[in-house]
Parts: sequence; structure tokens; C-alpha cells
Amino acid sequence: MPSSLPRSAPADQGVDPAAILSLLDALDERADIEMHSLMVVRHGQVVAEGWWAPYSAGRPQLLYSLSKSFTATAAAFAQAEGLLDLDDTVVSHFPEFAADITDPRSRSMKVRHVASMASGHTQETLGMALERDPAEPVRGFLLTPPDRDPGTVFAYNQPCTYTLASIVQRNAGMSLTGYLRQRLFDPLGIGHVGWHTFPPGREQGFSGLHARTEDIAKLGLLYLQQGWWEQTKLIPKEWVAEATSAQVSNSENTNPDWKQGYGFQFWMSRHGYRGDGAFGQFCVILPEQDAVIVTTAYTLDMQAMLDAIWTHLLPGLGTAPSATATAQNQLSARLARLELPASPGAPTPDDWGQWSGGPFSVTASTPSGESPSFVLSADTFLTSIEVAPRAGGWQLSLIEPDNALTVPVSSGGWTVSDHADRYGDTIPVAASGGWLDDETLRAEVVFLETPHRMDITCTLRGRVAQAVWRHPPLARSKLRHLHCPS
Repeated sequence: MPSSLPRSAPADQGVDPAAILSLLDALDERADIEMHSLMVVRHGQVVAEGWWAPYSAGRPQLLYSLSKSFTATAAAFAQAEGLLDLDDTVVSHFPEFAADITDPRSRSMKVRHVASMASGHTQETLGMALERDPAEPVRGFLLTPPDRDPGTVFAYNQPCTYTLASIVQRNAGMSLTGYLRQRLFDPLGIGHVGWHTFPPGREQGFSGLHARTEDIAKLGLLYLQQGWWEQTKLIPKEWVAEATSAQVSNSENTNPDWKQGYGFQFWMSRHGYRGDGAFGQFCVILPEQDAVIVTTAYTLDMQAMLDAIWTHLLPGLGTAPSATATAQNQLSARLARLELPASPGAPTPDDWGQWSGGPFSVTASTPSGESPSFVLSADTFLTSIEVAPRAGGWQLSLIEPDNALTVPVSSGGWTVSDHADRYGDTIPVAASGGWLDDETLRAEVVFLETPHRMDITCTLRGRVAQAVWRHPPLARSKLRHLHCPS
């Protein structure tokens, strides 16, 4: 059953609440950083936590590449149980591919090399692997000859993690989530999680895991505690030591926190080490301060988030708090009222008949400063949008060629809903919006189990609509991708 970490006041654990307030101020000042959650753990106690409404504590979040650190943990269990050894060659776990894999570097690649992004390739190979074998990415990866000897060069490379995850799942005879349930999730009190698959039946490993903010904090705390949870050793301390120390140099990176070395699916940082995922999904582990910091967010400047943590929060971990009562009261109030701004607009049109009289056709449109690959258009996602009144308000229907989702909308605030699409899958969203004038309706839809937000504009003239990502996913996504798998 899910269980919670203990809670404590920051000052009781040697954390200055003013430092947390300073971090919140710094993040708020950055218009290009949209925070979704923050959790600070010190000495095993949660000392600060907050979710920017409509995001909330109980919702699992798409972790993107923070998923990799969970995959590494599955590999830790697998090694301890004799399902793999770090010095095994990768190809030894896929004997059916052995005759096809003739490149000596591919044949010499070890499990430790894929665990540390040191396969010998000098660039991302996912596209090349899928070109060589779209049905079996591991085979496609092994058919892509490394540029250098494995173990000698770092390249952030999704097929490395995918291959590690495939070895665990193949040898365990079950999915990653199935394998981790009794070994990790249940002991840590982690409830439902979901992991996207590719191909069907095999969980991605390199991305696609959905988990709650506190679940991430628990993983960080497990590593902080050298693999121990309460009085039980879950993963060997030797694995923790290797996974969280530099196995390969990445010093050529220009960002200071991405050039400190890479372990087994963990990044070394200027302070401590971390798991991270695209757009600001962080699990920062600080052994010297006995602390874990977790964020979920959407930003393209992840370095700025870490800079803010180092500048504002880090000095407050272990210093004597000043003006404790005042700062604590201010922090509690601040964390309780965190909220993303809702979309403006009048609550109802003058003439419902004009708006509910038929669908609005979605036209392709490129948001300013964004790549066309982020566009929602008739051939990439939505084909049309419908507007209709409902009890107490109104609603939008987002329509794809083979799917649809109806979303209730509020004016001046967020309406959270858990409606099912045409396939019966629940897709949690929050929506706000209203009428800008007699001809124009604007709404925002937040897909609450992802970092992503969509802006929708419907215009009566021509009955056309634009649907664009304000926060685009890494890949073109349909409705079925925008929630935690069941």
C-alpha cells in the first residue's frame, strides 16, 4: 500500500525556510520556467512540498529521462539476483542476434558500457537503430557500429538504456514495473506507476515512466541511504557507489552540471548527483547535506533550475535559521497558494447557437519561436474541435481521426476532469478559458500527468481553430500518449 514519508518543519531539520522562499522567488522570476512541483527532504523528513495548481500531489507525472534512474535500479536488483553481470557482453544476452552482429566493437560492448552511456557511439543512435530494425531496437542498436571502443567515450544515447532495460525484462521474464513492484515499489510505499511500452509489451526504460513527486523523492532517499530502506538493505551499497560516481567523462559539455561525469543512469553534479528528465524533472541527491530535492516542471533551461537550487537553497541546508517563525509562516502560506495562471476570457458567448452549431476545423499553425515539429495540425494530432454548453459552464471536445476527449472548461479558473477517451482510457486534464470577443474563443488545456499544455483558439469566421503546444512534448503525441498507462 502507498505510504508517505514523515513530515517536519524545515528548522527542525536544520533547513532555513527563508532559503526555500528565496528559491521560489528565483524560480518565479523566470518566465521561461513553469514549476509544477517541489519537494525538499532533509534527514529523511519532508520539510517543504508544493504543487502549482492544477497539478497536485496524487497525480503521477511523466518523468521523461528521469525514468533512466529507475531502470538502473532494476539493473541493480537483476545483478544482485544473478540475472546479469556488468561485465557480460550485451550480445551474450541476445544470442539470436549473434550471427548478425559482426562489428568487433559491437560484439565487445558490455552491460556496464550501456549502463554508463559509454557504448562507443559518439552521438544519439535511436533514429539509426530504428532505421536498421524498427521492430527490434536492440538489434538495430547492435547493428550500428560504435565510432570508438566501448568504455572510452560518452554520448547520451537512448538505445543504451533501452538495451539495459530489455536485458532486465528478458531475463526476469516480466516488465520493469512488474519486476520492481515487490523489490522497490512496495517496500518504498509507492503506489500505482505506469510505463509506456515500445514495442507493445516492453517498457521503454529510457523514458515513459509516470510516478508521483514523492515517489521520486523516495528513490532519491534510497540512494542517499546507500541502498537501505528502514532496516532492510534493498540494493547493494557497491552498486550505489558505482552508479553514483563518474564511470565516463563528459567534460566537453558546455553546461556546468552536465560536464561532471556520468554514472549508471545518474548524472554527477557540481553538488551531489542526480537523475533528470527533459523539461525540469529532477531528483537531486546531496550526500553532504543529507538532502534530496525533487522538481517537476516545464522549461528549456534546465541549467537555470539547478543554478537557482545551488544559489538559493543549498546555503540554507544546515545553516542556523534566521527569523524562523516569520519565514516559516510565510513559506507555509506561499506553498499553500501555488497556482499556474488561468486563461482569461468572458464565461459565455452571446449566442450559443453559433458556437455549438458544428465543428471547428483545426489548421496548422506554428507558435512564435517554436519548431514546426511542435505543431498540432490535422495530420499530426487534432482534426477538429467542438464547443458546447454544459451544466454550470461549457466544454470542448478534442477530436482526432480515431479518438476524442471531452473537456469541461472554466472561465477565470481551472476545471480538473478525469474523463475517458473513446477507448475508455482516463486522461486527466485541467482547462480554463473564455471568449475574447464575439468572434474568438481561447482555452488552455493542461494534461495533468505530463508537463505539457496546449493552447486552443476557435474563430467563428470560417469556423477554424488553432491548437498548438505552449509546452511541446519531445515527440508528436496523440491523446493516448498523454496520460499514465494503466
